[in-house]
Amino acid sequence: MSNQEAIRVRFAPSPTGYLHIGGARTALYNWLFAKANKGTFILRIEDTDRTRSTEEAVKAILDGLEWLGINWDEGPDVGGEFGPYFQTERLKTYTEWVNKLLKEGKAYHCFCTPEELAEQRRVAAEKKEAPKYNAKCRKLSKADAEKQLKAGKVPVIRFRLPEKGVTTVHDLIRGDVNFANEVLDDFVIIKSDGFPTYNFAAVVDDNLMRITHVIRGDDHLSNTPRQILLYQAFGLTPPKFAHIPMIMGQDKARLSKRHGATSVIEYKDLGYLPEAMVNYIARLGWGFKDQEIFSKDELIEKFKVEKVQKTSAIFDFDKLKWLNAQYIKGSSAERITSLAMPFIEKAYPGVDKAYISRVVKCLQDRLKVITEIVPLSEYFFRDDYRLDPEAKEKYLDKPEVKEIISKLGEKLSKTTPFTRENIEKAFKGLAEELTVKLGEIIHPARALLTGRTESPGIYDVVEVLGKDRTLNRLKSF
Repeated sequence: MSNQEAIRVRFAPSPTGYLHIGGARTALYNWLFAKANKGTFILRIEDTDRTRSTEEAVKAILDGLEWLGINWDEGPDVGGEFGPYFQTERLKTYTEWVNKLLKEGKAYHCFCTPEELAEQRRVAAEKKEAPKYNAKCRKLSKADAEKQLKAGKVPVIRFRLPEKGVTTVHDLIRGDVNFANEVLDDFVIIKSDGFPTYNFAAVVDDNLMRITHVIRGDDHLSNTPRQILLYQAFGLTPPKFAHIPMIMGQDKARLSKRHGATSVIEYKDLGYLPEAMVNYIARLGWGFKDQEIFSKDELIEKFKVEKVQKTSAIFDFDKLKWLNAQYIKGSSAERITSLAMPFIEKAYPGVDKAYISRVVKCLQDRLKVITEIVPLSEYFFRDDYRLDPEAKEKYLDKPEVKEIISKLGEKLSKTTPFTRENIEKAFKGLAEELTVKLGEIIHPARALLTGRTESPGIYDVVEVLGKDRTLNRLKSF
C-alpha cells in the first residue's frame, strides 16, 4: 500500500432493521483500517429499499455505532465533501450515470413482466439450472424500446454483461476469485420505480466518494464481479476488495435471533460494556498471537485486514461474558454503579443511592454482565431472601452451629466502629476463643446472612449489611 494513497473506506448499511453483530463488525473493521492508515471512515445509508427502510432503523444504526464508539468522519449528522450520504437524496446522480450506459449501449430497457420472469425461474428450476434472465429484451432494437416507452410501459433497466470471459476479484483476504461471465445474467440496475439497485448505486457512490477499499461480508462476494464489470463499463478502476467471513452460531448455522441477541443495542440492555463488545467483535475472524484483551489503541495498531481469516467465525456467548467480566473488573466502581443503578432501582425501589454504591462495589468483581447485579444483590436489599437448601444442609444443620452463630452475634454486637477491619478481628477472635477453624464460622454465617454458599468476602458483606441487619439475621437462627 502506497504511503501517498489517501485511504477512504465506508460502512453502508441498509436501514431495514437494527445494527446487528455482523454489521457492527464490518463497521469496526473499516473503522480500524481507516484509523490505522490515517484514512477517512465514511457512513453511507443505503435506503433505496423504500418498502423496508425506516427512520427508526436509521436511528438504531447511528445509536449502535455511537454506543460502540465508532465515529464517522463523513456521513449523516457530520456532512462531508462528497454528500449527500443518504442514497435516496442522490437519485439525480444515478439517472445521469445510467443514461450514460444507455447511450453507449451498455444497458437496456427491459419490459418483461413479473409473470414472465417467474415463468423463466420455474422452467430453470425444472431443468435444475440456476435462475437466470433469458436476455429477451437485450435483443430489442432502440426503436422498439422507444415505441414501448411511448406506449406507457414501465421498464426496468438492465446492465448488458459480456457473454463470455472471466471476471477476477482480487481479494485482500481470499486472493484471486474467478467468475465465469456466462453464469452471470443481465442484472437490473434501475428498478421500475426509478430507484437504483444495490450493485449499481454502490458502484456510483463508491466512485464519487473516492472509496479506495471495500471491506464487507463475504455474502457480497457474488455481487463483486457484477460491480467490477460496471466499473469497467464506466472506464473506472475498481477499489480494492476484502470479503470477511460470516459469523455463525455454535451450531455452525448463520447467526440469527434463535442464537440469542443479534442487535448491538440489545447487548447494551443486557449489561455488556461497549469496549468489551468492540474487543470481542474484533476477534470474530481476526487475532494477534494469543492476545485476548485489546484496547482500541491496540486494535488500531495491530489490526491488518489481510490477517482476517477466511473461515467463518463462531459466536461464543460464554467467551463474550468472560471478556465482559474482565472489563467490568477493570472499570471504576463509580462507572459500574452508574450502569447498575437503573437495574437495582427498578428491582428494589426506594433504596438509598449511597447504599447501592456500596453494594455494587462489593459485587463488582463477581459480575459477568451488569444485569446480574439484581439477582446477586438480593440479600442486600431484601430480608425475605431465599435460603439455598444446599447452604442449609451443608452449613446450618450441624448441632454446633447454633452456639457458634449465637457467640458471633454477641461478638459483633460489641464491635465498634463497625468497619471491615474490626469485623475481621471479631471473626478471627471468635475462632481463637472456640478453637475452631475460621471456616467453621464464616461458612454458616455466609449461609445465614446471604442464603448462599458463595458470596463476596464475608467481612465486606457484613460491613455493607450493617450492624443492625446483620445482628437481626443472626438472631433469627
